[in-house]
Formats: sequence, C-alpha cells, structure tokens
Amino acid sequence: MKTTILEQDERIVAVLEGELDTAAAQEVETALQPLFSNSSRDVIFDCANLDYIASSGLRIMLSILKSAKANGHKVVLKDVNDEIKNVFKLTGFISLFDFE
Repeated sequence: MKTTILEQDERIVAVLEGELDTAAAQEVETALQPLFSNSSRDVIFDCANLDYIASSGLRIMLSILKSAKANGHKVVLKDVNDEIKNVFKLTGFISLFDFE
C-alpha cells in the first residue's frame, strides 16, 4: 500500500494506491496523520489506484471526515472504482462522502 499526500489548488490530496486492508491500515493511518488535524482545507482522496478497502480503511476515512467537517471542510473521494463504491453503499457510508 502506498500513500502520498500532495497540496493542490488549496486542497490536500491523499493518493491511495494498492490494498487498504487491515494489515496496511496502521501504516496508512500514520501516513495520513496530518489530515486528522487539518483545519484549513478540503481533503480529496484520489482512489484511482485503490484496489481494495477493508473496514479499517473505512474507519480511517470516517475519522478524517469528522475532523474536516468539524472545521467546516469536506472530504471528496475521487475516481473510486465500482467495487469500492459498492463497499461504501453496503456500509451506508455512501451518503457521508462526496464522490467525483
């Protein structure tokens, strides 16, 4: 699992590549730590190369969403494949996030 954080157009973009499974969750959570305290920008998750997400990955995204909303910002999931979007539908998370 590879995680990259970029600054782009006054937003923070987190590029996720690979499988965000339980084994990778701790590493990803550590890499995304700056997003938990982000108070000045919207967050974009670039999921174009994300192949899989487990419940631990959903938990990380939800925590970042709560932090962003508390500061008046949004979290957008970009280029999510159908399989991962289905996971968001099945868990009810589909209505919590914005998708591009």
